[in-house]
Amino acid sequence: MNIHRTSSATLALLLPLALAACAGGDRTPTSEPTARMPPPASNDTAGPGPGSHMLGGQKWHLSAATDADGQRIDALFPADDRPLTLEFKDRNVGVSGGCNRIGGSYEVDAQGRLQVGRLNSTMMACDEALMQADQAISALLAQPLLPRIEETAPPRLKLESADGGSSTWIGEATAETRYGGPGETVFLEVAPQRVACNHPLIPDHQCLQVREIRYGDNGVKQSPPGEWQPLYEEIEGFEFVAGERKVLRLKKFKRDPAPADASSIAYVLDMVVESEIAPAE
Repeated sequence: MNIHRTSSATLALLLPLALAACAGGDRTPTSEPTARMPPPASNDTAGPGPGSHMLGGQKWHLSAATDADGQRIDALFPADDRPLTLEFKDRNVGVSGGCNRIGGSYEVDAQGRLQVGRLNSTMMACDEALMQADQAISALLAQPLLPRIEETAPPRLKLESADGGSSTWIGEATAETRYGGPGETVFLEVAPQRVACNHPLIPDHQCLQVREIRYGDNGVKQSPPGEWQPLYEEIEGFEFVAGERKVLRLKKFKRDPAPADASSIAYVLDMVVESEIAPAE
């Protein structure tokens, strides 16, 4: 069996906090939450100054970046279909789109400058272009930046450095913003093949087949997992590949009101925890 797994170092850095968030739950993928949900998270204001509001509640996708001489910073654009993304939440900024997941604390000081603390990163190895993107975005965030936000549709964030360099980011509302709350963290295993399922609106529909995975407080996977069952809607942000088994960390949201033609529950991909190629039958 040819197996490709996420880096153990990646999981060592990311799983403890993730698992603690959902330990002790006993819910099936289609059940309604039984625990009382925490109040919706407010946008991260991060302090006084221009651009200090509206940083939170958006995923900011990089659209342009130039250095002090006005030249495009090519290293920040490793692939046309994979823009670097910033997300400000709970006084932390997260970076995705390069090779590794990068993050650290931040604040907006009294002068309105965005100050990012020491950045932490997972330790995966990728194509050279993606690794250079990690280095370039880390260097960009290491300097004080002046954030300016245009409250257009979609919103635009401009980060200006003291030497005249700048970057422009396009906002996309986060799932927490769209669904009005922080959601619930769950883990689902996705089977390598879809299954036939009855859908009232889609003839011959093929559903994802999923089962819930649970972890203890120590990060060890508990057994047995939940029962396999069809998932009638797609998982936001997840691209299914036939023949690949995956364990996903998801955010589970309740739609209120629920649309007449959709489930009352929405799942949004947070990260892929495990991935392997299933053996040929």
